[in-house]
Amino acid sequence: MREVGSLGPISPQYVMYTVPRAGQRGLHQRTEYDKRIMVINNTKDLEYKINPEGGFKHFGNVNGDFVILRGSVPGTYKRLIKLRAQVRNAPTKIIKPNILEVIV
Repeated sequence: MREVGSLGPISPQYVMYTVPRAGQRGLHQRTEYDKRIMVINNTKDLEYKINPEGGFKHFGNVNGDFVILRGSVPGTYKRLIKLRAQVRNAPTKIIKPNILEVIV
């Protein structure tokens, strides 16, 4: 929020973080963790109905490809979402043991 006047008194000689200043508002990059892809599909290939009656609020009907995620997604409606493979705490490959012989 821009305001008329100075940014602060003579002392202290720095500007507090709480003072409103001009700057960009929005379209910041957000990072969220623990999202799980539940369904990747196309509306033409479905056995079940994905669109509720009357369509989704602020969006309408889904036509074409879609992704269903577990958890909330930041941003406004119809905003581009970028997904990538996880980098931190990547799961190690678990190799099944090869059982050669069982002695009873």
